[in-house]
Amino acid sequence: MLKDIFKGYDIRGIYPDDLNEDIAYKIGKAFIAFTKVKQVAVGRDMRTSSPKVFEALVKGIRDLGIDVIDLGLCTTPMVNFAAKFYDFQAAINVTASHNPGQYNGFKLYANNQFLTYEEGISQIGKMVMNDNLPPPSEKKGSMTKKDIIHDYLKHVKSFIDEIPKMKIVIDTANAMGGFIVPKVFEGTDIEIVPLYFELDGAFPNHEANPLKPENMKDLIEAVRKEGDACFGAAFDGDCDRIIFCDEKGRAISPDIIGAMIAKEFLEKNKGAKVLYDLRSSKAVKEDIEKFGGIPVMSRVGHAYIKKTMKEEDIIFGAELSGHYYYKDNFYFDSGIITLMKLISYVKRHDKPLSELVKPIQRYFHTGELNFEVEDKDAKIAEIKEHYVGKAKNIFKLDGISVEFDDWWFNIRKSNTEPLLRLNLEADTKELMEEKKAEILAFLNSI
Repeated sequence: MLKDIFKGYDIRGIYPDDLNEDIAYKIGKAFIAFTKVKQVAVGRDMRTSSPKVFEALVKGIRDLGIDVIDLGLCTTPMVNFAAKFYDFQAAINVTASHNPGQYNGFKLYANNQFLTYEEGISQIGKMVMNDNLPPPSEKKGSMTKKDIIHDYLKHVKSFIDEIPKMKIVIDTANAMGGFIVPKVFEGTDIEIVPLYFELDGAFPNHEANPLKPENMKDLIEAVRKEGDACFGAAFDGDCDRIIFCDEKGRAISPDIIGAMIAKEFLEKNKGAKVLYDLRSSKAVKEDIEKFGGIPVMSRVGHAYIKKTMKEEDIIFGAELSGHYYYKDNFYFDSGIITLMKLISYVKRHDKPLSELVKPIQRYFHTGELNFEVEDKDAKIAEIKEHYVGKAKNIFKLDGISVEFDDWWFNIRKSNTEPLLRLNLEADTKELMEEKKAEILAFLNSI
């Protein structure tokens, strides 16, 4: 259904069933009607439908007399960078991020903030669904092309003092990483073992979603086959997320990587604030404090994280989904900058990545588990009631978090899917398994 494409953080649906040229044209008009901007920068990914969707979106914008800057092929972090670096009023990337090839969509930015469902996307959706759109203006807006790659590469490389000699396996899943990664490392001593760098919107090898273990298999196998690679890295479709494995081909949870990069910042910025999302291992908070930083817990979701980082002047933030946020990147997330920071960290400490992460991997985490529950609010209330008076601490930053001395869990409603999501961690593997079974009994009960 049309209303289902207007989501929490973006607009996304199957092409051409849910989102087509007609809908894209209307979204272009509605975006202008809502934001009142006079200029929009627009980029696009390599999906098969992106050129047509781009043209229709741009036509809707220009038909209202608004000027368009064509950024060409872009990762989402490139579009975000362009918006702030060139002080554009608004920016849109035509992308469906990590979704399969039949999807497309839009990530929307205007007037110094990302549009969310509450602030912009729902209003745009209502205008489109009700066909409540302004008529074309007498004069069409202009369209000019802008090449941002030189400025963007200079910006990305500013996050590392020197690019060392190193061998890395990188899987870009035939998505936009295959566009930007070669440009970043051209002429350096980094040896890249490339997996699926050819741009192909059909994603012929696997989905561009490295959070799914099946999409990490080829990377892990390649790292093990090479034998001398320092680590492996997998990008999602639009390059705002990145997941790593160590030199032995073992996947590393993003919160652990976040703790390492936090240390990298805190060595030069004692007393700085570092953000982590509430699903992260408690080792992250402990290590931020150990390295002289001030830990700030956040609810899940990039809109909330970016807002918190700006308001509290936070230098760096990490999310369990593989998003990493940087104050010096205008508080935006970036997979390629995170790759730079990890290269720097590994080189400076001159140890295998498996040894560097081991001290942080001191607790036992379930990973994020998903459950279909008919009445999500009632189930959360039931679980909370059970632990009242027993737990050391219960709080409601996002869903409910329940803390004991030797274990904790969070259960919350998904921002993007009709699911409850559980994260649980304990001091021992045995306790983790025991408590996981305890919570699962609640979630699987009728």
